[in-house]
Amino acid sequence: MNALENIKNSLIDRILATRNEQLLEAIKIIFDSTQSEEIISLSTEQIEMLSLSEKDIEDGKLVSESELSKRDSKWLS
Repeated sequence: MNALENIKNSLIDRILATRNEQLLEAIKIIFDSTQSEEIISLSTEQIEMLSLSEKDIEDGKLVSESELSKRDSKWLS
């Protein structure tokens, strides 16, 4: 289980255990205020770049984070 799932499960447990209605209302307000139904429109170029990225992934053209760091260090030297 990753850190995000641990946080979610911990919050769920605490929400289920509380009887504090004001706390639950405050949590609801936070969730309601952070939900966004904004639709993001991508440009043709952005869609093309995402398609190319997906193709690279399918073809195994990947660079690990450690290799990228090595390349950055070499480039910055």
